[in-house]
Amino acid sequence: MGIIINTWYENMTNEDMNFIKRFTLSSGSLKQVAKEYSVSYPTVRNRLNEVITKIGIIDEKDSEPFIVNLMRLVTDDQISYSAAKKIIEFHEGEKND
Repeated sequence: MGIIINTWYENMTNEDMNFIKRFTLSSGSLKQVAKEYSVSYPTVRNRLNEVITKIGIIDEKDSEPFIVNLMRLVTDDQISYSAAKKIIEFHEGEKND
């Protein structure tokens, strides 16, 4: 059995990734991030909550059995990552129809 590839970061916006980078470089200090962005602490806290929610939604989607099994095929070199992404997009489209 292969390793499941977690691609939560691929679904984040550049703004989200920059926030995560600043948060990480400030050692998780919301006060420091607020200072760097010149905004209030509650504003930064709300932004962090938004990012946490996005990551949670993405991780939840990635734990669907269909997607988990598909990603196993990728890690076992049975299909390419780009093919898996296309299949997942098709699958998501079918579920929404």
